[in-house]
Amino acid sequence: MSPKKIDKIATGVLWLAALIILGILVWFLVYILGRGLPYLNIQFLTGSDGVGAQLFNSFYILFLSLLFSLPIGVGAGIYLAEYAPQNKLTDLIRLSTESLASVPSIVFGLFGMIIFVNKLGLGFSILGGSATLALLNLPILVRVTEDSLRAVPSSYREASLALGATMWQTIRKVILPTALPGIVTGVTLVAGRALGETAILIFTAGMNVSRHLFDTNPMAAGETLAVHLFAVKSNPLPGTNADAIANGTAALLIIMVLIFNIILALPSRWLQKRLLGKNE
Repeated sequence: MSPKKIDKIATGVLWLAALIILGILVWFLVYILGRGLPYLNIQFLTGSDGVGAQLFNSFYILFLSLLFSLPIGVGAGIYLAEYAPQNKLTDLIRLSTESLASVPSIVFGLFGMIIFVNKLGLGFSILGGSATLALLNLPILVRVTEDSLRAVPSSYREASLALGATMWQTIRKVILPTALPGIVTGVTLVAGRALGETAILIFTAGMNVSRHLFDTNPMAAGETLAVHLFAVKSNPLPGTNADAIANGTAALLIIMVLIFNIILALPSRWLQKRLLGKNE
């Protein structure tokens, strides 16, 4: 068999696999949204049994967790990619980071419950849940940032330094803008994972929700949409339509994840063009 024919067969197989994956994703979205969209209305969000508070808690916890993890994760990735020497210590740090990225989330949840809930006395709180989520996100952010920066061609660095730029100017004005799409992809992955996380938040943020729709008290318990979905399906309250609430919550969670990804992706492209000096 000729190499050209092998290439065509391999290309066809890869296209078929991509179409199958895309079809599964479309079917999943249509199935979930088709079952849940009929229940989404103002009453579903703001009623006495609505999920408006859970929706707010989901994004509040996500915001706090990214506030804790982004500076440390991106900073550590920049250090490992651009400044750290190649020795056994940095190899150990990378190995530890990769190992932490593969730890099940429930282990982080137990760790957060022991440290934040019990030892530090935070109790079931939004702050404890956010801090534990930050620990979950840190290894992924470090690895994604480092890999994205290492993917930038060395010629970019050499050209910038040859023109008299300092190392920090090179990183800030050349390397980071070029690596921005990869970093944003990593942030999107950890954000989506945080929005759908349940095990960690059950152990740290609790399964109660404030009666106030926009309660910003970080020491209050904070049930999220994902935790609420788990609670409704695992222990439905008598006299409530658990299936309707679960379907509506699942559809709302999917919509929020999609909207968040779009909101994060579009400004990042504009920022990348601006940082690289592309005005068109």
